[in-house]
Amino acid sequence: MKNRTIIKRQKLDNAGATSGEANDPKGQNRDIKITVKFLARSIPVTLSQDLMIRDLKSLLQPLTDLHPRSQKLICKGRVLLDTMTLRASEVPNGAKVLLIIASQGLMKPQLPVTKTMLEHWKASGVVALSEGNYETIPGMVWACGPSARVLVLMNNNIREVPAQLGFLSSLQKLFLNANALFDESISWEALVSLKNLKVLSLDQNYLTTLPSALGTVTSLRELHVANNRLTSLPIEIGLLTQLQVLGVNNNRISIIPACVGNCNSLIEVNLSSNLLSELPETFGNLRDLKVLHISNNGLKSLPSTLFKMCLQLSTLDLDNTEITMDLLRQFEGWESFDERRRLKHSKQLDFRILSSAKVDEGDEGDEVVAVLVTAIVAFCWDKYAAKAYIKYPAGWFSLS
Repeated sequence: MKNRTIIKRQKLDNAGATSGEANDPKGQNRDIKITVKFLARSIPVTLSQDLMIRDLKSLLQPLTDLHPRSQKLICKGRVLLDTMTLRASEVPNGAKVLLIIASQGLMKPQLPVTKTMLEHWKASGVVALSEGNYETIPGMVWACGPSARVLVLMNNNIREVPAQLGFLSSLQKLFLNANALFDESISWEALVSLKNLKVLSLDQNYLTTLPSALGTVTSLRELHVANNRLTSLPIEIGLLTQLQVLGVNNNRISIIPACVGNCNSLIEVNLSSNLLSELPETFGNLRDLKVLHISNNGLKSLPSTLFKMCLQLSTLDLDNTEITMDLLRQFEGWESFDERRRLKHSKQLDFRILSSAKVDEGDEGDEVVAVLVTAIVAFCWDKYAAKAYIKYPAGWFSLS
């Protein structure tokens, strides 16, 4: 029976098949059955269509001894993406899903932490423990105390950030990307006690909310919480007046609080792949904003003063929204933004040409060739921009 192990997953959102069918005659919320093929094994799975692919990988981990990062799931010739659901991935009932080893394969033991490492951490101020297969933060980390300035724990399987985090009172950068952290897994009281913290990165975890106390960490310059399950941002985020980079893409956020306009140091904001239908008018207060990513949302318009007031804005990603070129041209300040955007990418193009030409001053033939290359590339650039201008507005906004 080992080769026919069944994952007992279901008690997610549906009380049972009978009541589910009664409330959902079209079967939109009904569980599906799939078969995961791994080596010579067949693993039957019954699960919700709204389950994330990365959650499926977590369920498969104890059955395959493969860490989720080492799993690649393929259905109908397509690789299933961690950030999508089974429904969005178009995995039907009865589907066969192939599981292959994506990277390092079978799980490794945790990397040992030695006294030599501790001495190095204290001397350098940098504690680096990425990809060590840790489920808990090694206790020796806390012995660094105020010597630690940077703590990097990315790509592990850490399930808890304990109160001992407060021992690292001088910490400036904390990277906890790609772990197994939930809301209750983090001692937020300890985290917000880090008054020197400038960079907080919690990308690719399982967070659904951020605490209001986060607004007390006024030293923050960068906040990264992409690829979680956030449905909102706390209004206290407006207290982070020194925040320069905000990354909350790939979540489930439907409303951005107006107080984000108080974060007047923001330079780059990424809100892509959420559930937004509008942005607050207070975005016009972000005078230092240079980069705004809002692709893959249900947006139909922009804040009326965005182009007029955000005079540093030069990159705007609108891919897969309902905002049209005709609408953009109606905004006050559009012409100035368009000029900045073209100037920025023109400079990037000139740099690439000059870097590749390498013309010798005494070689007239090479110089002629370089001039011709410049002219041809410039012509192609204009043609491409013109095409994108009409058909793919987001494409030329986000060119780099």
